[in-house]
Amino acid sequence: MTDPSRRTLIAGSAGALIGAGLIAAPSAAQNLVEGPDNWATMNRAERDAAYNNSAAVPEGAGMIDRWNAASAELRKAHKDTVDLPYGKGERNRWDLFPAKDPKAPCFVFIHGGYWQARSRESFSCLTDGVREAGMSAALPGYTLAPDATLSQIVAELISALDWLGTEGPKHGIAGPVIISGWSAGGHLAAQLLAHPSVQAGLAISGIFELAPLRDTYLNDKLKLTDEEVASLSPLRLPAVEKPLTLAYGSAELSPLVENSRVFHAFRAAQHAPGALIPVSKANHFSVLDALRPRDGLLARAAIDLAYGL
Repeated sequence: MTDPSRRTLIAGSAGALIGAGLIAAPSAAQNLVEGPDNWATMNRAERDAAYNNSAAVPEGAGMIDRWNAASAELRKAHKDTVDLPYGKGERNRWDLFPAKDPKAPCFVFIHGGYWQARSRESFSCLTDGVREAGMSAALPGYTLAPDATLSQIVAELISALDWLGTEGPKHGIAGPVIISGWSAGGHLAAQLLAHPSVQAGLAISGIFELAPLRDTYLNDKLKLTDEEVASLSPLRLPAVEKPLTLAYGSAELSPLVENSRVFHAFRAAQHAPGALIPVSKANHFSVLDALRPRDGLLARAAIDLAYGL
């Protein structure tokens, strides 16, 4: 069962968002902060299933295997600009894919895995489309939970962007950053939107309200604190006044759909710019099929953000 005192806290957070006029749909806001209407009566397995993308899409593992194989070939072709350390941690490394023009916009993609799985090496191939359009691409790694808290992960990625700003030009990357990410990476992209090097963002299938995760298997490793829920949930923070496109697959689990829809409404209520893109019939994994090819819906969104089209 959810801790009753914590439910009072998060229910109050939902009420504050609604009362301030920052979310237009009370039921959706309540669901995101508290969990679904029957969240308190769900057992642990039911709450876990509400956020378990791998179980909902069994074919997702095969898709990642294919991305990993294609990405390995790309990284092999750029062996001089991959595995570049930006910090002391084993996973504190960049893979850089510079464009011909060093001043071209740089598409920074942060991998997903609920902050506790996967790695940057599997996702390089998803930058094919933006690189074909003349952009640079860069993928940072970060320490995973439980070896790092979410606060530490965010701090690592801020330092990664700092490194890219100072050291990137030595490797052929000196343009403005379009920050992007998928799943947990979508959350991290939203958190990093305020970084001075970032021009705009594309958050794909992200989590923007963290409170319900504390009642699921995900918190076994994350161990989120009240302070982290308050300070690292983009839905609880002032909207950053930069373009942020939010995308999700229409066939995703309901909480993933609602996170993007409610966060878009939250930002729109504060007049923060950015489109909402539902990718028709896409699940949590196939949504990235719209990013890899240059003519993909999400690749075109990233290119538009980069070049102001």
